Amino acid sequence: MPETATPGAPARLDARRVRADFPILSTVNRFGKPLVYLDSAATSLKPRAVIEAVDAYNTKYSSNIHRGIYEIAERATSAYEAARVSTARLINAPDAAEVVFVRNATEAINLVAYSWGRRNIGRGDTIVLTEMEHHANLVPWQILVQEKDGDLEFIPITDDGKLRLEVYEALLHLRPKLVAFTHVSNMLGTINPVRELTEMAHAAGALVLIDGAQAVPHLPVDVQEIGADFYVFSGHKMLGPTGSGALWARRELLEAMPPFLAGGDMIREVHLRRSAFNDVPYKFEAGTPDISAQIGMGAAAEYLMGLGLDAVRDHERELAVYAMATLRRDVPGIEIYGPEADDRGGVVAFNLPGIHPHDVAQILDRDGVCVRAGHHCTMPLHERFDLAATARASFNVYSLPEEIDALATGLREVSRIFDR
Repeated sequence: MPETATPGAPARLDARRVRADFPILSTVNRFGKPLVYLDSAATSLKPRAVIEAVDAYNTKYSSNIHRGIYEIAERATSAYEAARVSTARLINAPDAAEVVFVRNATEAINLVAYSWGRRNIGRGDTIVLTEMEHHANLVPWQILVQEKDGDLEFIPITDDGKLRLEVYEALLHLRPKLVAFTHVSNMLGTINPVRELTEMAHAAGALVLIDGAQAVPHLPVDVQEIGADFYVFSGHKMLGPTGSGALWARRELLEAMPPFLAGGDMIREVHLRRSAFNDVPYKFEAGTPDISAQIGMGAAAEYLMGLGLDAVRDHERELAVYAMATLRRDVPGIEIYGPEADDRGGVVAFNLPGIHPHDVAQILDRDGVCVRAGHHCTMPLHERFDLAATARASFNVYSLPEEIDALATGLREVSRIFDR
C-alpha cells in the first residue's frame, strides 16, 4: 500500500510491499529463474484480493444473478452489482447504471459500433480515429463505414509519437459524427490530451469514444472531468480477471441505443411476436455473464483505489524515466519509440538493430524476463514507423527498478549472442 513519509506529504506506492500481494511473483521458470514480468500492457498479474473474490464466488455462493430468490443467489446478485458500483467509482461515473459489463474493451467498442453506430452513421458520414489505435478501436469502425458507405479519417502522429493537433483541427471541419481515440497508446506509451481532444470534438458536433484500456489501471480517470460520451476498458489490464470489462456511456445515449445482443435478462417481457427490453445497463447484458470475473474486476477496482491512482501514476512515471535512461545508457544501439518519459505511461517499445524482437523475447525468457514481441495489435502504427515488429516492456504497480536492470542485462546478452 502507499506510504506517507511525513504528514501532508503525497502518498507513495511501496512496490516491494505491493509485490507480496501477487502470489505468481514467487514462482520460477523452467530454468529456475525468478519471474521478471514486464508484459503488463498485455495482461496484468492478479493480487490475492482478486483471486480470493473469484474463489469466494465459486466456492461459497456460485449461482446465477438477478433471478434466484434464495440466499446464495441473492448474495451473487449483490456481489455482482457491488462490483458495478466499484467500477463506477474507479472512473468517477455519475451513475453506476451507466456502467455496462462486457468481456473486455474490444467487446465494448463493438457494442457501440453495432448499436450506436448502425443507427447513427450513414452514407458519407465521417469517423475520425488516430494512427496509434489498437486494432480493437480500428477494425469495428472499418466494418461499420464499409457497411454504411461512410469514411474514416486519421489524425497523424509526429516522429516522437504525439498527435498532430493542427491536423485534427482541420479534420474536424469535416463535421465527423464520432471521434475515437486511445487515452494511452499500448505501443508508444503516449498519454493523449483527452480532455482537449474531447472539447474540440464536441465543438465540432461529434461524439467521443475513448479507449481507456491502458489508462484506467495506471492513472486517475474521471469520465466527468474528461467529458467523453463513451469510455471503455478491460478488467484483465487492471489487475482483474480475463473476460471482464466495462463500457461507460452517458445515460441518454444508452437509453437511445438498441440492444447489442438479445436473449435472457436483457428483456422486461417477452411474447411470441414482440418483446420489451430491460432498463440500462441490463438491456446490454444478455444471458448469463462471467459473474466471477466481473466480481473480480470489482475487487481489482477497490484494490487500485486503495493504492491511490495518483501514487500508481507517480510510480510508473518513475519507472519509465529509469527504464529509458538505463536502456539508453547500458544497451548500445537500442532504438526506443515514442515520447520522452514524462509524457508517456509505463510502456517502452524498442528494437535492437538487426535482431528480430521474437529472438529478443525468447532469449530474455531464459532469465525469466517476460516482454512482448510483435506488432501489439497496432500494425498500422508499426507501418507508420516502417517497422515489422517491436519488443515491448511494460510496468505495473508490482514492477521494480531491479527488473529493468535485469532487462538491460538480458539485452546485452542478446547483443552478445548475435555479435552486435
